[in-house]
Amino acid sequence: MQETIKYWRGVEELNNTPEFQKNAHNEFPEFLPVSEANGGDTSSQVAPRRDFLKLLGFGVAAATLASCEAPVRKAIPYLNKPEEVEPGVPNWYASTYFMGDIYNPILVKTREGRPIKVEGNTLSPITGGGTHSRSQASLLTLYDNNRLKGPVAKGKATTWQAIDQEIRTRLTGVQGRVVLVSNTIISPSTKAVIRDFGAQFPAFEHVTYDANSASALLRANGGLVPGYDFSKARVIVSIGADFLGSWISPVEYSRQYITNRKVTADKPTMSRHYQFETFMSMTGANADVRVPVKPSEYGAVVAALYNRIAGGTGGAAIQAPTTRVAKQVDAAAKELLASRGAALVVSDSNDPAVQTLVTAINGALGANGTTINTASPSYVRQGDDARMLRLINDMNAGAVGAVIFYGANPVYDHPLSAQVVNGLKKVGVKISFADRVDETAALVDYVCPDNHFLESWNDYEPKRGFLSLAQPTITNIFNTRQAQDSLLKWTGSTSDFYTVIQRTWSGIVGGAAGWDKVAHDGVATGTTGANEPTAPVAPMTLAAAAVSINKGGRAAGGNNLELEIYEKVAIGAGQHTNNPWLQEMSDPTTKATWDNYAAISTATAKRLEIEQNDVIRVTANGKSIELPALIQPGQAVDTIAIAIGYGRTHAGQAGNNVGANVYPLVSVTGDSLQFANTVSITKVGADKPIAQTQTHHTVMGRIVVQENTLANYQKDPKSVTEYIKIATPDGPQKPQKISLWQDYEYKNHHWGMVIDLNSCIGCGTCTISCQVENNVPVVGKQEVLNRREMHWLRIDRYYSSDSTREDGGFEKMENPSENPSVIFQPMLCQHCNHAPCETVCPVAATMHSTEGINQMVYNRCVGTRYCANNCPYKVRRFNWFNYANNEKFDYQMNNDLGKMVLNPDVTVRSRGVMEKCSFCVQRIQYGKLEAKKESRRPVDGEIVTACAQACPTNAIIFGDMLDPNSQVSQILNREKGERAFHVLEELNTQPNVTYLTKIRNQA
Repeated sequence: MQETIKYWRGVEELNNTPEFQKNAHNEFPEFLPVSEANGGDTSSQVAPRRDFLKLLGFGVAAATLASCEAPVRKAIPYLNKPEEVEPGVPNWYASTYFMGDIYNPILVKTREGRPIKVEGNTLSPITGGGTHSRSQASLLTLYDNNRLKGPVAKGKATTWQAIDQEIRTRLTGVQGRVVLVSNTIISPSTKAVIRDFGAQFPAFEHVTYDANSASALLRANGGLVPGYDFSKARVIVSIGADFLGSWISPVEYSRQYITNRKVTADKPTMSRHYQFETFMSMTGANADVRVPVKPSEYGAVVAALYNRIAGGTGGAAIQAPTTRVAKQVDAAAKELLASRGAALVVSDSNDPAVQTLVTAINGALGANGTTINTASPSYVRQGDDARMLRLINDMNAGAVGAVIFYGANPVYDHPLSAQVVNGLKKVGVKISFADRVDETAALVDYVCPDNHFLESWNDYEPKRGFLSLAQPTITNIFNTRQAQDSLLKWTGSTSDFYTVIQRTWSGIVGGAAGWDKVAHDGVATGTTGANEPTAPVAPMTLAAAAVSINKGGRAAGGNNLELEIYEKVAIGAGQHTNNPWLQEMSDPTTKATWDNYAAISTATAKRLEIEQNDVIRVTANGKSIELPALIQPGQAVDTIAIAIGYGRTHAGQAGNNVGANVYPLVSVTGDSLQFANTVSITKVGADKPIAQTQTHHTVMGRIVVQENTLANYQKDPKSVTEYIKIATPDGPQKPQKISLWQDYEYKNHHWGMVIDLNSCIGCGTCTISCQVENNVPVVGKQEVLNRREMHWLRIDRYYSSDSTREDGGFEKMENPSENPSVIFQPMLCQHCNHAPCETVCPVAATMHSTEGINQMVYNRCVGTRYCANNCPYKVRRFNWFNYANNEKFDYQMNNDLGKMVLNPDVTVRSRGVMEKCSFCVQRIQYGKLEAKKESRRPVDGEIVTACAQACPTNAIIFGDMLDPNSQVSQILNREKGERAFHVLEELNTQPNVTYLTKIRNQA
């Protein structure tokens, strides 16, 4: 099958333009700052000889000196050491991360009182130890110097005593309704505090809205998100829902989804996944059958699917508009009907009519009680569009006397932002709990900054019957105060929020011993009832839904250019814009960093004469934004996709003025927000480069990734993977049979890694986890453009197209970017037993350990970069600058606070040395020492790399290959001759990283 598939990293490589050829083969582009060398004079492109030698010396002499430098630090011993703190030994605390739609029970690693790493809590029955990139990166926000240092009253710093007294006085005499505006709150204790706070006013309202709304989903399901269980689904159909990346509960859903995607010879079965969507989402990239459709076609697809299901289950059909993808809808419906009781349909549409039909489809398929756990619905989305729109009207009418914003920033992320601004002028008392002066907090009277979640106590009930705690892992860094404690103060209560939590949990955990266990474990079972809807809205009738969908189908038109607004995996709805780790994380599908952009299909770009990086003006609702165009394979024709979360003006140093704010282009239809619209575009006549991380080199037809079909695997598991053999006088031989190298003999440990391409969904969580663990620097957009990103681990995204397929004729061969297949492949140092880097290093800075690890001795490295040039996997990074102490790279690491996030067990590299994956050697050494204390060998699972521990799908397995009981050894023994392969095996580098061939469940 490999011979019929063409792999390519992007449209640049697919089209093989001269510019791409030039850049791809220029391994180490050096952009000499000629203008600086000439004192800012750009008229001459020749640097003076002295300055040229100075610049040249940066790579030779300066790098050599820098590699020998070590910062001087003074060690001050504890005079009175805390009992629970042992210098050099980490402490762990169970906590919970929840923001937006990411719920994640976690364990927080602290060293000498400061949190330095987040890991998943394996005791959680919801996430099972998996994490999300946002929860991994949340640590950096704790040390963000842009956070407020204390309370602010009317633009000036004040004391808590003064601001409390003034707020209490003004709230006592408030005229009109008091409203607390928040994003979704799933904390039972917080809701109790809000309820008690509101009880002291004659008219009080708690309004909940979510920047990425799921209001229609709630309306169609009685005010609750259904308890989806993808692990029980044999057939999954998604209409636009990126449930693996950013929809509802991606960590939970990823873990469930992958359960039926792992294949072995003993279990050669997989679920079938259909995805109808506009933009190539991360979930769509993992689908077996992906169908590009315009946003206006979602209703027609769901209506057609409903009629097929109704026809097969005895239900009544509805009038449905025609759909041009009827063939694919029929195929999906046929499989859904064949898997009744094990089928699931989901959609992220915020159209109540669409969600009403999806609910009806799941009911007809018998999903309730199987793939939908009716006893355990989700609480992570509670936003009500109608109530928020009503509040905006009431503020403008002068009916609101006081408004308090908690976790909400509607001046930035609501499409009616201008009306919010005007309405606030008519509100007497305005308060915000924002941790910084954000867009909304800049317009209020009082800012009472909330703690970071790692400085706070809290509790959460994400689903009925499942609870978790958050506890402080560090004393408040600034003079901030938890929002709940502020509300308690203004209520006149003498209690603190910790006591409220204990009171809430008293009937669940019992006495002190039960509380201690919950605080230790971080999770518990039980329910409080606090998150149940108080007044659920009646759903639409099927007849009304049909009328709405038919009306929308007629208005859509054929050639209109349509906009889809979506949420990126890393940045989210805008709460994380000031986090440099997430800004520099590559988007799973576009591989773009540090910006949002207008994604457009190849065919549409050609028709409109738009090229990559052309700045275009997108206009809708009478409002316009300007963004660079990104030509995206798999994008539906005549559509544009733009991510929310960008265009902030009050986020902080790293997030301000990055990208453009697309929220004004969200339309308001009736009482709901629609994240799709008909737009017009014009070329501005300028270009803006998009910093992408995967345009540096080519595949060149080599076997890097491998894939096959489930049908072939079921016939013969040993036939699905291609192995290279070399011709010899004795006949074809595997490359490792012929070598000039002397093989290593490993006597104690031999560390290795197995990566299952079937399990890797491309989420990028491992890259952030690696960055946090190993002090990998952020370099910024310009350096990414210069192809100098520093990530030790990357997720390579490969598009593939069948170059000989006949059913699509020559058109598929000529236009493979219209709907390609996608493979994600984590790529890190392969720790080769025959490492090409080791033979070319003139100072033996890169060397092989006795346990199979390719090591870097930083003090030896002089920065020749020979090793990177000789590495066929391109996984070595050159440290061009001293990133941590350079004003040009001020990404929260140029101050003492930002440096608190650094892992003390890993060297902070000075400039001029090569960096790369170390298999987290510091974790290996710590695990071996802990085992040695007990006079035993490490047990499998005790030593886990940061990437493997963070992975929500267990795609990465690490262990000792000399231990026959290790999971790595068992997988390799099982998969030997089946799916196991090494990248570029023909080079005979003999990597210690093994991949398992991706299996697709395609017809």
